[in-house]
Amino acid sequence: MTETIAIAHWRALDREGEDKCRLARAGQGHLLVGHARFRDGAGWAALDYVVRIGPDWRTMSADVTGEHAGIEIAWKFTRKGNDWTFNDTPVPDLAGAEDIDLAFTPATNLMPLRRLPQVGRIDTRSVWVRLPGPTLSVLTQSYTRARDHFVRYTAEESGYETHLKVDDHGFVQLYPGLWERADA
Repeated sequence: MTETIAIAHWRALDREGEDKCRLARAGQGHLLVGHARFRDGAGWAALDYVVRIGPDWRTMSADVTGEHAGIEIAWKFTRKGNDWTFNDTPVPDLAGAEDIDLAFTPATNLMPLRRLPQVGRIDTRSVWVRLPGPTLSVLTQSYTRARDHFVRYTAEESGYETHLKVDDHGFVQLYPGLWERADA
């Protein structure tokens, strides 16, 4: 049985698109269930995702299904200890990643943001899933609580840095230039 904790709805700022997701308590952990619809350089995407999160707010598994640029997608990511599989095939290059970062949604910033202390910083490694593909690699991320609901975010491999505005549940409210909460 699941119990909804929070719902988020974003609109894309850099393209046509939106994303809606729900965070629910499920057993000892949580579920993040979402629906992203957007147009990128390759075409339209209609992607559904389910991320299973352990009681420690680390990713256990994720499924992504739907269509991107006319190509059907059915991806399953699973973490067991330090190891990851993609569609049941081991991917040694992803070893040690704690989370999944689905690049097409701000929803997956939730897990590290939930682990971020009220004062301080966390560094984490995520499986970075990009379209088309998927293109998979490890993304080293840093989250530092700046003040109240503002968090400095950096992604080492991409050289990206910004300040996120987050809500009390850990959902991003503003991802400058990329996403903005439509329901805030």
